[in-house]
Amino acid sequence: MEIDQNTNTSIITFSRNIFIPVTNICRNNCAYCGFKRSTDDKQAYIMKPDEVENILHQGKDYGCTEALFTFGERPQEDPEYLKRLRVIGYGHTLDYLMDLCHMAIKKGLLPHCNPGVMTYEELAYLKPVNASMGLMLETTATIDAHANSPGKVPKIRIETIENAGKLHIPFTTGLLVGIGESRDDRIESLQIIAKLHQRYGHIQEAIIQNFTPKPGTKMAKHPPSPIEEMIITVEQAREILPDDVAVQVPPNLVSPEILITHGATDMGGISPLTIDYINPEHEWPTVEQLRKKIGNNAVLRERLPIYPQFIKKGYFSEEIKELIYKLADGDGYRA
Repeated sequence: MEIDQNTNTSIITFSRNIFIPVTNICRNNCAYCGFKRSTDDKQAYIMKPDEVENILHQGKDYGCTEALFTFGERPQEDPEYLKRLRVIGYGHTLDYLMDLCHMAIKKGLLPHCNPGVMTYEELAYLKPVNASMGLMLETTATIDAHANSPGKVPKIRIETIENAGKLHIPFTTGLLVGIGESRDDRIESLQIIAKLHQRYGHIQEAIIQNFTPKPGTKMAKHPPSPIEEMIITVEQAREILPDDVAVQVPPNLVSPEILITHGATDMGGISPLTIDYINPEHEWPTVEQLRKKIGNNAVLRERLPIYPQFIKKGYFSEEIKELIYKLADGDGYRA
């Protein structure tokens, strides 16, 4: 845990972002997901470029530094999705995402993309226009909640995280707690994340996210993760993960103050503009509300989507170098 030299208290970080769910069409069928839609569903969509540009423009006005682009995984496997994509002028999702990232950079926002599992070549393609990228490991266990979800095979997800390491991409991953895994499974998942970071040095943060049931899903009546399990998992994460990997908890899903005392060091992205489209029933706290929750035991500092140590290492492309230096202070936090 980093210490603020002026106050001699621990530093808790967050980023100010905009959440852009480019499409909710997804090949996976996770039992807990309320975000995914099939193309025959009236609520299925692909955001159009002008819609994204409008959000980016507003995000810049709100003082955000991060454009968080999320997707349903490999939606192009659905022919109907491809038809919709072609209507807006693209033949492949990653080409569209690439242009959206360029749009964000021009607006003064650093992209962070979460398109699901990707190959080495796909990660390499997106790397120059991303300050960081992410993929939740969730669990190394084979669980019922991931039945009929080809992208949730642990081996495939681990391979994506490892390929990001080979490419020196600052990376976010993490666990989803309470979806059918055991405590031993969580320990194994954290150990794998730790080994990947020890080998490649690329993991910025591990999110410890609690399951919350969504209406209309197969797990709608499944109990949410109790705080006791979150405390145990945060403690395990802090013990197993290297010290330079932040332990992140979502402050809109769980009250963060108790988890900070057990090892949490980051609050993730907080948006003053957009909702959490994955958990829309849970509002983001404001920065001031978060500061009050943390209290006097820690200093809240805003960071960019790329952590300070990765700025110092130069883990970014020439394309976003100027913007990173414009947004960062001398310590690598938000200027």
